[in-house]
Amino acid sequence: MTFQHHTTLFRNMGLFDFLLRLRRRIIVYFLRLKTPRRLANPDSVLRIPSRDAGRSIKAHVYRATNANSQSPSPVFLNFHGSGFVLPLHGGDDLYCRYISTKTPFTVFDIQYRLSPENPFPAALYDVEDVVKYVQAADHHELYDSSRMSIGGFSAGANLSLAASSMILPPNTFRSVIAFYPPADMATPPEQKSAPDPTGKGIPPWLARVFDGSYFQNKDPYDPRISPFYAPAENFPDNVLMVTPAKDYLADEGAALAERIKKEAGNKHVVSHRVEGYGHGWDKNASDPLSMKLRDEAYELAAAMLNKSLE
Repeated sequence: MTFQHHTTLFRNMGLFDFLLRLRRRIIVYFLRLKTPRRLANPDSVLRIPSRDAGRSIKAHVYRATNANSQSPSPVFLNFHGSGFVLPLHGGDDLYCRYISTKTPFTVFDIQYRLSPENPFPAALYDVEDVVKYVQAADHHELYDSSRMSIGGFSAGANLSLAASSMILPPNTFRSVIAFYPPADMATPPEQKSAPDPTGKGIPPWLARVFDGSYFQNKDPYDPRISPFYAPAENFPDNVLMVTPAKDYLADEGAALAERIKKEAGNKHVVSHRVEGYGHGWDKNASDPLSMKLRDEAYELAAAMLNKSLE
């Protein structure tokens, strides 16, 4: 191949990448137009300093109702689902209130940065900055950073698994709680299938938009992107994985939980399969069975958090 052919190929690849990024942005733009506003009722709203000058990280705060008011409270950091691109902060209001009433944890529900405007690792930087805020010396009377846990839903679960295994020092978190996480972003979406194939999942083309918007041209085998590949011993001592049977992400989440259990035998790992429902089922639970299964899963999360304080 001549130098001219190499140059033409390089230019064509550059044009292709540009058009791919433009396509993602257009799709994300229209998806956001259709995203309903999430109404939340936290006890207060914090603006946590970011490492970036002039920017802060919004956090909804849910105060524990059964904690000793004279003592610093443990802290649970929650990260909402988003496909890494959708503005769904506030959608976990019911869950955050549930945790704050069933445990002594103060819950921070974090509004992290979204892609494609702020791709990997921007959201993980936000996780670090929130942890730094909780650990700051002038907050020791409010928060016990030695009893901190982390968790989230979907993309937020991915961030929680990655942050707790690869970003923050060991033992930063007592537990990690992951609801239907995309744990393995290296395997193409079209090669994945749900244990129960009767449900309608996220179309592979849309999953590629979500995933590609987040990690773009970075290596998807990087365990900060795909925590499925993180060393088992790196995860917190307590792990809860919730995987709906009609979700094409279910097997990778369950497999990660099983690997942690086998390779790091000293950890308390619970893998909970939700039969009959798919990705994000708890957010739209309306029939008696879906609400029952949602409440059971949330109770498992509260139990895991309470156990982490023992």
